[in-house]
Amino acid sequence: MEDYLKKIKELKVGMNKVDVVGKIKEIGNAVEFESNGKKARIANAIIKDDSGEIKLIIFNDDIDKIKVGDKIKICQGYTLEYSNELRLYISKYGKRYEVIK
Repeated sequence: MEDYLKKIKELKVGMNKVDVVGKIKEIGNAVEFESNGKKARIANAIIKDDSGEIKLIIFNDDIDKIKVGDKIKICQGYTLEYSNELRLYISKYGKRYEVIK
């Protein structure tokens, strides 16, 4: 589905099912929280491509699987605005991401 492949500078608030290829620039410390009676973890990362960079929100086991310097393809991600900042989220459904060697 290359039709959905976007450059980071093309991302806008409210986009769904977007694919983005980029390199992980940094990953912040994970924070634990509770949602609907279940414990979860969240971390902020920065992903960049040749057009720019964006905050990438990572949850749970994905935090331990994605490393700084990894080139990854986000599959069917979505964007939201939080604290006046555009953010890219990895979908909970489908093939969420893949590390490109």
